[in-house]
Amino acid sequence: MVKPSQRREMARWAVETKAVSIRAACASFVISTTCYRYVAKLDAENAQIADSLLQLTETHRNWGFGLCFLHLRNVKKKHWNHKRVYRIYCDLELNLRIKPKKRLERETPEPLAVPAAKNETWSMDFMHDQLADGRSIRLFNVIDDFNREGLGIEVDFSLPAERVIRSLNQIIEWRGKPKRIRSDNGPEYISHILKNWAEQQSIEFAYIQPSNPQQNAYIERYNIWTICTRSAFGISKY
Repeated sequence: MVKPSQRREMARWAVETKAVSIRAACASFVISTTCYRYVAKLDAENAQIADSLLQLTETHRNWGFGLCFLHLRNVKKKHWNHKRVYRIYCDLELNLRIKPKKRLERETPEPLAVPAAKNETWSMDFMHDQLADGRSIRLFNVIDDFNREGLGIEVDFSLPAERVIRSLNQIIEWRGKPKRIRSDNGPEYISHILKNWAEQQSIEFAYIQPSNPQQNAYIERYNIWTICTRSAFGISKY
């Protein structure tokens, strides 16, 4: 759709170059004679508004009209009418800008290490399930990464860091002490109680990188196997 200002310019061009009367030009381009004779006021100030908007949108690429107008009104102390500023904003086609996408900076995931012997690396993780009466339970699983052997499954309604330590001590009594234990960054695993216990036992804790569960793939696969085994026996709820 052609704007009235553009039709006015075309009518003036027809009058100046084609020797057409003003009335005929206005009728041809569907504008009034008042519109034809209109002379824009405050051109210098409009140019100042346009320059200010261009500078703001170049500096702050994520700002829309609202933030630009508030900055001009409250910071620059320019008391321009918001309709006038928005008209210039649209004439500059700043309302058609494409906002840049925010890309998350992700760390390069570390490869999953393969142990060479038993008790070299254990993995532990929590699972969540539900009883037949609707109550939620937690399962604490521990495996040996060397042969994917399940070393223990602790089940309870709540499994804080103290219960994690008790389960690990019970496994160490018959299995021996591991050199390293891999886990995610859950609150039970990063607690001071568990870290102090690991220092006393001379066990290294290897935390996976955030949002990279594939670095703990052995225990994740064991969790899936646990669910599939329960389904194979036809147990839908405990």
